[in-house]
Amino acid sequence: MSDRDELNPTDVATADSAAESVDLDDPDLYLNRELSHLEFQKRVLHEAVDDRTPLLERVRFLGIFTRNLDEFFMKRVGGLKQQIDAGVTDPTVDGRTPREQWTEILDTVRPMFEQQTACYRDVVRAALAEAGIELVDYGDLSSDEGDRMRSYFEESVLPTLTPLAFDPAHPFPFISNLSLSLGVFVRHENAEDPIFTRIKVPQNRPRLVPVDDGPRYVLLEDLIEAHLDVLMPNVEVLDAALFRITRNAEVRRDQEVAEDLIEAIEEVIEQRRFATAVRLEISADAPDEMVGLLREQLDLAPEEVFRRAGPLDYRDFQTLADLDRPELKREPWSPLPHPRFAEGPGGEMALHGADIFDEIARDDVLLHHPYHSFDGTVQRFLDAAANDPDVLAIKAAIYRTASDSKVIQRLIDAADNGKQVAVMVELKARFDEQNNLQWVRKLEENGIHVAYGTVGLKTHTKTALVVREESDGVRLYSHVATGNYHSETAKGYVDLGLLTADRDVGQDLVTVFNFFTGPSLDEEFRKLLVAPVAMRDRFTALIRREAAYARAGRDARIVAKMNALEDPAIVKELYRASMAGVDIDLVVRDICRLRPGIEGVSDTVTVHSVVGRFLEHSRVYYFENGANPDDPAAAGEGGTPEYFVGSADWMTRNLDRRVEAVAPVTDVRLREQLRFVLEVMLSDNRTGWEMHADGTYTQRTPGDDPEWATQQVLMEAARSAHERDDDCGIDTDHPATGDLLID
Repeated sequence: MSDRDELNPTDVATADSAAESVDLDDPDLYLNRELSHLEFQKRVLHEAVDDRTPLLERVRFLGIFTRNLDEFFMKRVGGLKQQIDAGVTDPTVDGRTPREQWTEILDTVRPMFEQQTACYRDVVRAALAEAGIELVDYGDLSSDEGDRMRSYFEESVLPTLTPLAFDPAHPFPFISNLSLSLGVFVRHENAEDPIFTRIKVPQNRPRLVPVDDGPRYVLLEDLIEAHLDVLMPNVEVLDAALFRITRNAEVRRDQEVAEDLIEAIEEVIEQRRFATAVRLEISADAPDEMVGLLREQLDLAPEEVFRRAGPLDYRDFQTLADLDRPELKREPWSPLPHPRFAEGPGGEMALHGADIFDEIARDDVLLHHPYHSFDGTVQRFLDAAANDPDVLAIKAAIYRTASDSKVIQRLIDAADNGKQVAVMVELKARFDEQNNLQWVRKLEENGIHVAYGTVGLKTHTKTALVVREESDGVRLYSHVATGNYHSETAKGYVDLGLLTADRDVGQDLVTVFNFFTGPSLDEEFRKLLVAPVAMRDRFTALIRREAAYARAGRDARIVAKMNALEDPAIVKELYRASMAGVDIDLVVRDICRLRPGIEGVSDTVTVHSVVGRFLEHSRVYYFENGANPDDPAAAGEGGTPEYFVGSADWMTRNLDRRVEAVAPVTDVRLREQLRFVLEVMLSDNRTGWEMHADGTYTQRTPGDDPEWATQQVLMEAARSAHERDDDCGIDTDHPATGDLLID
């Protein structure tokens, strides 16, 4: 940290004095984390409701909403239920106890589920039928169609089904997490009491069963229910209802008492199968007796039951998006080669005729996925490292990766080629534990040194380091990114990656990777902001520096793009900066605890959110640093805006309980790209939303102005750069931007 980055203690005292009239610990100044996340899910659901969204994309977003809420119940609601059962009553910063949060969550999601059902039942299903894609009720099939479906059932579905009765001779069956089930009441001849039977809807059969050669489908659960007489002959079927349960995923084992981390993770995976139920979704017309039986056996409160009039699970409906109906979809997008790494006819670098390492050494490279191809950039960087005879070592931190990861395979190839390879695989990456365990075993089988997590910390940094022998000595090539080394998610997540030969960044990564295998994490770094040792203090100092400029009567500006703003201490710093007069724009995809527009507290803060075809996942931080384009001399020791990109959100877990890395972007052309991206997002009047002080959002509309949608603009900008062989990778000449940020 340079001297000018250190805030004078007098300035801190002044900042605190300015805030004395406001109690920044007042719970009313903070939004609840969980309810804020549900506001994000409302924006996701809006993509399905919005008639401007192409029809098959609307279907896709119905599935995304289901998947997102499933994960929310497993992780967040499950965690709250654990706290309630443990008697925890401590309130969060917004003043809510675990039980109060749990109650408000259940009250909030109920109308959201009703909106999802209404969207499908009243709008989307009819629109699909009009487009020739029918989802029909089994009772509406013709007799010929019914005969064909009965034959299909008997030949392809019936052998996979296993009815499980619950009676004095049979215990209540185990019901797996998120599986669809039919609950059936049957009665034997001359018996008085009905018997409950559970039938699991098989997950290895198509959920949308084709009725004929055209796009006409019946749901598998309806097909099974229509043939219960075949499955269970010689009994009277009294009633049947579809249901689905969600189990808590917040199961843990104390790592310090486990023999090793692998054992602990394997036990966590197993425990999830039998974890506490946190939600029951069931057909709206299910008999009360069945609901009561399931509640009793699963130990669920009445509030945890959601009666639903439509399908209980829309995830499988996303298969409709694969239909060859381009007129019902968005224009397809295929990630483009970055002009700096594009291949010529003979496989050589298209620009400058240099190999990939010379290209990075020439200038830093900023990658922007999915506008730039992951395979043609990050994967190519690792491919080159694995096969270059001058490369001595490769180190990588893997948080999530594809099940058929080429990244892992190249690391194995590198070891086979005699390189020193060290890999940090985070086994505690939730829901990817099993996949990561498999990769750990494969890496170790190939003689690669693997570190797989540290006690008390998750490794969330997305970094790789290549050590190469060159004519003038050993050079370090670094990749610091916001996204995972995952070729599939790189096609649908918006992420940034910095490739650099900066020696200081490389040395900092050497220190970070040594921590993964060594006893401690150094607290001194040359350029990187590294959590949990230095990042919080550095970000705090940068926010306070802007406040000091504002109090001195100078222009001051912060623009921060992230997935979530949750950390109360950072929120307080932003409140203080706003009270000092700093203009603050926050582009937050998901959770935001800060309330904008509160008089005397956050008047100068605007919170934006962008929801589009890709998931916004990148983190960019901009601090104006006293820059004054009209009078550079007045800028004093400042004068140059600072940009940072990396893996960390402004959340307590990222700043204090994870290993994270954020890198400064110093190359002028790369900073221009980041400036362009931020300005486009601030100007978005199609997919952009603006937050109110109560935590709700309003989607922006273009009115009489041209329509600018962030991701569409960036696709066009990447295409333009590709066509012009512009080596910056993004064409930053676009009318959507202006002079919002200082050049």
